[in-house]
Amino acid sequence: MAVRWSNAVAVNADPAGRHKLKDGYGWFGGSASFGSPVASGRAKLRSMMHIREDSSDWKRMAKAISYLTAHYQDQPRLDAAAEAVGLSPYHFQRVFSRYVGVSPKAFVGHLTLAHAKKELAQGSSVLSAALEAGLSGPSRLHDLCLKIEAMTPGDYAKGGAGLVIDYGFAFSPFGEAIVLSTDKGICGLGFGDEQEAMFEDMRTRWPKASYRRNDEGAGKLLTKIFDPERREILPLYLMGTPFQVKVWEALLAIPSGMFSTYGAIAQSLRSPKACRAVGAAIGKNPISWLIPCHRALGASGALTGYHWGLERKRAMLAVEAAKRELDQETPNTSAML
Repeated sequence: MAVRWSNAVAVNADPAGRHKLKDGYGWFGGSASFGSPVASGRAKLRSMMHIREDSSDWKRMAKAISYLTAHYQDQPRLDAAAEAVGLSPYHFQRVFSRYVGVSPKAFVGHLTLAHAKKELAQGSSVLSAALEAGLSGPSRLHDLCLKIEAMTPGDYAKGGAGLVIDYGFAFSPFGEAIVLSTDKGICGLGFGDEQEAMFEDMRTRWPKASYRRNDEGAGKLLTKIFDPERREILPLYLMGTPFQVKVWEALLAIPSGMFSTYGAIAQSLRSPKACRAVGAAIGKNPISWLIPCHRALGASGALTGYHWGLERKRAMLAVEAAKRELDQETPNTSAML
């Protein structure tokens, strides 16, 4: 019998007020009460904020996201997705919700991006308002849990000379990731399938820098980056031309779960004829996901080029849209069975 998707995330409460996750995941502290089976999805997800890292689970969830994104038009069922990653449907439902932050059903329901066209106009107006209010203001960055510092144009012109960059690889919901950081903050985040190619992609951006591999440090950074309940401030170190930095900062003004277009971004920067230059700067964004270049779409709402792959871009947008819907606690009527 085919198993249907469910938005629920089951948690068992013990008398001490803790919540036991089945399948050997142990006890996690928490104060939420789930006396009703219809408790909000967000409250249930918050009970899982203390993620016990397991690289095999990260790999499975990356594979699951890739599978669902590749097959969403076939309306994949829960049991098929679970089988693709070697888990039971029940276990898959729980682990996916825990690591990705939304249920598999909610994720699949947003992969069509049918809502993108309808919301593009709203997203553009939100972007313009945010930029006029000062997108780099303390309140906006505080909401994003980010702190921004940009390299001076003079230092950038040196191609990274005298700079020491730590880098490493670890798994994320969107596949294997490379993370780079300096003593001033995260300067690179990318995704791919081949470590050598990923590193070379980043190294060519700052060819004169010194690089030190540190996979353990990269794993810790990725844990913070993809923690759905993160409250810790992450410092970002933007290394690009002044125009590129302006475009990357503009991307931060686009709220999660919403979109904008290259033209709208150019117009918000008072350079309406600079669409191509804006597109090039977005393509050069070295800190994917945190600086959300994936939220820039074509004027029609169509997916356009993404440095780390269009399938990955679609998955990122679907995760964010599903989370936004969950925050608003509205039912997803377009979710697939």
